[in-house]
Amino acid sequence: MDQALTPSIFDRFEPASGFLGLRAALAAPIAQICKVEKGHARRTAVVDLFRSILAEGRARARAGLEARGSGLACARLISQLEDELIGAIYDYVVAYVYPADNPTFAERLTIVAVGGYGRGMLAPGSDIDLLFLLPYKQTPWGESVVEAILYVLWDLRQKVGHATRSVAECMRQARADMTIRTTLLEARFILGSAELFTELQDAFDREVARSDAREFVAAKLAERDTRVRRAGASRYLVEPNVKEGKGGLRDLNTLFWISKYVYRVRDVEELVAAGLFTSAELSLFERCEEFLWRVRCHLHFATGRAEERISFDIQPLMAQRLGYHDRAGLSRVERFMKHYFLVAKDVGDLTAIVCAALEEKQAKPRAIFERFMQPFRRRRARAPHGDFIIAHDRISVADENVFHRDPVNIIRLFWMADHHGLPLHPDALRAVTLSLREIDADLRADKEANRLFLEILLSRNMTEIILRRMNETGVLGRFIPDFGRIVAMMQFNMYHHYTVDEHLLRAVGALSDLEAGRLPEHQQLVGEILPTIVNRKVLYLGLFLHDIAKGRKEDHSIAGKEVARTLCPRLGFTPGETETVAWLVEHHLTMSTYAQSRDLSDRVTIESFAAIVQTVERLKMLFVLTVCDINAVGPGVLDTWKSQLLRVLYWETEVVLGGGHSSADRKSRVAAAVAELRAALPDWSDEKFETYAKRHYPAYWLKVDVARKLRHAHMLEKLAGATTPLATAVELDRTRGAVELTVIAPDHRRLLSIIAGGCAASGANIVDAHIFTTADGLALDTIFFSRAFDFDEDELRRARRIADFIAKALSGEVIVSDAVQARAKQQQPLAAFNVAPEVVVDNSLSNVYTVIEVSGLDREGLLFELTNAISRLNLNIASAHIVTFGERAVDAFYVTDLTGAKIVSPQRHAAIKRALLEVFEPPAEKRAEKAQSVG
Repeated sequence: MDQALTPSIFDRFEPASGFLGLRAALAAPIAQICKVEKGHARRTAVVDLFRSILAEGRARARAGLEARGSGLACARLISQLEDELIGAIYDYVVAYVYPADNPTFAERLTIVAVGGYGRGMLAPGSDIDLLFLLPYKQTPWGESVVEAILYVLWDLRQKVGHATRSVAECMRQARADMTIRTTLLEARFILGSAELFTELQDAFDREVARSDAREFVAAKLAERDTRVRRAGASRYLVEPNVKEGKGGLRDLNTLFWISKYVYRVRDVEELVAAGLFTSAELSLFERCEEFLWRVRCHLHFATGRAEERISFDIQPLMAQRLGYHDRAGLSRVERFMKHYFLVAKDVGDLTAIVCAALEEKQAKPRAIFERFMQPFRRRRARAPHGDFIIAHDRISVADENVFHRDPVNIIRLFWMADHHGLPLHPDALRAVTLSLREIDADLRADKEANRLFLEILLSRNMTEIILRRMNETGVLGRFIPDFGRIVAMMQFNMYHHYTVDEHLLRAVGALSDLEAGRLPEHQQLVGEILPTIVNRKVLYLGLFLHDIAKGRKEDHSIAGKEVARTLCPRLGFTPGETETVAWLVEHHLTMSTYAQSRDLSDRVTIESFAAIVQTVERLKMLFVLTVCDINAVGPGVLDTWKSQLLRVLYWETEVVLGGGHSSADRKSRVAAAVAELRAALPDWSDEKFETYAKRHYPAYWLKVDVARKLRHAHMLEKLAGATTPLATAVELDRTRGAVELTVIAPDHRRLLSIIAGGCAASGANIVDAHIFTTADGLALDTIFFSRAFDFDEDELRRARRIADFIAKALSGEVIVSDAVQARAKQQQPLAAFNVAPEVVVDNSLSNVYTVIEVSGLDREGLLFELTNAISRLNLNIASAHIVTFGERAVDAFYVTDLTGAKIVSPQRHAAIKRALLEVFEPPAEKRAEKAQSVG
């Protein structure tokens, strides 16, 4: 008979009952196999049966999920499948492998699900945690049965965690080990002696759970802190971990474990009767749990493994599987991730509720909960405003009608917390979330409310912390609706590490920290400028609003400018202040773009930037805003190179705007840089150093930090007198997590292309490049490429191999293009991202050079292909400015033709665009076009 027409054993089960009864249904097929087969053939046939049953059961669970089914239902169905399968395996073992006609009481075996499996929910790739429970000590028969069951499960490729213990051993272990205590907290009976399982539960309640709950609560929250630090401290990381990350499933598990331990409940529904949750909060808990389980099950099925991180490459598929669509300026990926981050925020709200309730029961030891609360003694003292009190050294509300009586109190609560330097009581935060409807148009127009908000923004105390509390409670998004639109909004790119709202709060926090001297690594960069800014409220609001219009169809800088023009008058800004804020928002990317993508030694660059900025005060504010913006993108993004470029652009522009006057003119800054290096080379004679200093142009002295200048000096010293000077050096740049490769060689027009090709052939993805030329014709190029190994020793070995390959290529020992082509066949594109390529050829950006700006999807070998294409067009590259923003490459090339002139012909402009756009085409399309042109 055709196997496709053979009725499945699953067809006999009612959908409502899931797989209940599968264990019994398998008895007959197993008996038939054991009747026909013997020895190894019998076991193989039985395992094959179990394997097919497991595969079909999981396929049915998957089908239900992908038909827009429930995540919890899928997890429960997979758990039930495992229950039934383990039961069938047990029946097979005790009936046909190690039969016992009449096992003694001591030989009776009870199988218990513990840990995540004990909750009755399993993700497709989850481990199975089993406890084989014995009345007394292990017997030979029991040991054989357990071993046989485990071997079958392992043959089925199941990941099994297991332990074999008596009740007494379980209690002893639970008292000593908090992890074992937690697994037993969720123990669930599968098969065997129900009486023995009840004995286990009673013993646990009597001997373990009734001890001081504070120890358990402290351990679980300490464990959570460690886990969150490992997965990423923010719940708004753009590649979140659905299981271990902040706001993920493990946080919900921890809440329930703690609540279950303290309140002695079995099911989450009992927490309403226990007074921990309201009905609405219980519904929120269940919605969060359902969403996170649905995401996790889809993630495991989509990847075919126990993958917990929602990485960029899987996000588009996840959004599709979960039924999201493009809408209102947001792609479906961004809409899915926004939903995810809103759920993570809700999990944070539930955490605060549980913390408040535990404090009332005094279940929190001070050492662990210091950041949430203060000592347990009750102290009620009147705060400066009668509607608020200080309870447990935190600001709280005097009564439940505080916000209804005066809605301004919602903003005032946060102002007082900042003003008095006290944390907010969880009861007050809970009251705020229940009163969000009080934040309406009248409150938004209230002068006192707006004054208080502006004071919070400009505070020198806890600005970022208070704004984050306002955001987490929903107040910030209601009070400033445009901010509400970007709450939990993810930017689908590899550049930004956080959601838009989190990025804005971190940017404001960076400014506050710089003012207070809490960012020593960047203090030198802005320390002299920041105190001289006349109107700090304009700077703070401009920074707070700079990405406020992300996610809209129009350019977010232009749309954000209009948001600023609407909001500023509401906050009491004058028309002049309003226009400056709007200008800062509109041009918040301008300084970064000029600094990283323009030749700062070209007078036209500085003059065109000065024409945009117009005043020194605006220059100061834009400079500080840019520093804070880049710093808030993610750890290490604002490195020494970007800082130096921004500093050079600032001082050069100040000279123009100041009518030729500056607090640090160009000559004195070059002289200071030369003197700094001279001090670092005390062994050099004055004559030797003076000769060396003349080899470098001013741009080199202004842009390069002293540590790199020192390395370059030693490299060039070793090359003195060489007929064919060539040197390479590698360093690890731990700040940006990259490898730094320096190459010194005679300059020629294909040099950068050969270096880039050497990196491409070696699988090194270039993320930045610093290109300089000495007065005596040597190129001094520093290339930064991504790391491939975690350990420094491995990475340095790889970097040295790449440096050696480039040296051979420059010496003519290897042909770069052949090696690049061989490598290209192995290349995996960033399929998750779609970046439309763009090429701009502009003669207005320099008096001497034509500037070619290229942007598109980054990949290994891109810089090689671009520079190679430019060389084939018979163009000389005078300088190159290489920048990557995550998956987007943005490169600018200052070029001339072979006679040293600009490219002015429209036909040549078109040819340049065609050739460079072709670099971004997929290989298949390139081949088709070439074939078509040949034909």
